[in-house]
Amino acid sequence: MEDRVRELVERESGCCSFFTFTTTAGQDLVRLDIAVDQAYEAVLDAAVARTAAAGEQR
Repeated sequence: MEDRVRELVERESGCCSFFTFTTTAGQDLVRLDIAVDQAYEAVLDAAVARTAAAGEQR
């Protein structure tokens, strides 16, 4: 799973350079933190909302 997360981060960094991604591997999980400068907060908020909506549809 860690490799998949890191590949995703690499792809997203290539198209959305305003995101800052930090991955932290734990024993049973991979944590992904995403940050943006204040000017891009609305973009991050929209991504969070879409992710939450997609999770609710499952």
